[in-house]
Amino acid sequence: MGNLFGRKRRSRVTEQDKAVLQLKQQRDKLKQYQKRIFLQLERERTVARQLLKDGKKEKAKLLLKKKRYQEQLLDKTENQISNLEHMVQDIEFTQIEMKVIEGLKIGNECLNRMHQVMSIEEVERIMDETQEAVEYQRQIDEMVAGSFTEEDEDAILAELDAITQEQIDFPEVPSEPLPEKIPETSPVRIKPKPELVAAS
Repeated sequence: MGNLFGRKRRSRVTEQDKAVLQLKQQRDKLKQYQKRIFLQLERERTVARQLLKDGKKEKAKLLLKKKRYQEQLLDKTENQISNLEHMVQDIEFTQIEMKVIEGLKIGNECLNRMHQVMSIEEVERIMDETQEAVEYQRQIDEMVAGSFTEEDEDAILAELDAITQEQIDFPEVPSEPLPEKIPETSPVRIKPKPELVAAS
């Protein structure tokens, strides 16, 4: 039971994941700040109009200067949000590239291990042994095929004919005459004759 609670589980969250999360949180904060400034600009524009109606031109001008400064802040915020989003995309793409490179590395190591097991020398040795075995078998085939004389071939064919004749069992021919009308009974099954194989 102590193992369940005492053992630390290895987190699957990497440093890159943490960095991406922080960047996204910062981006979201900037977007909230941007909304707040935008709403404030709308209010100040309305107030500036009211001040102009009331004849307070200097206060309206001061308020419009403040508004202009906040618009510049809004532009800077937009640039920062864009930079953060580019940074997030770059990190995420780099993570994908790292996984691809890791896959290539594992594949390369696997190929190298396979090449160590099957070196060029080993492949050449196997090919040579295979060629030798094929050549040896060809020589045996030539010796067996060429060792029979014409008399041997004739003896082999005669023995084959004798074996073929032994296997044929001819039925006995009935000595009684056949009746003119065959009584209706169950059909007689005829045994198939074995095929004769012609000697080549």
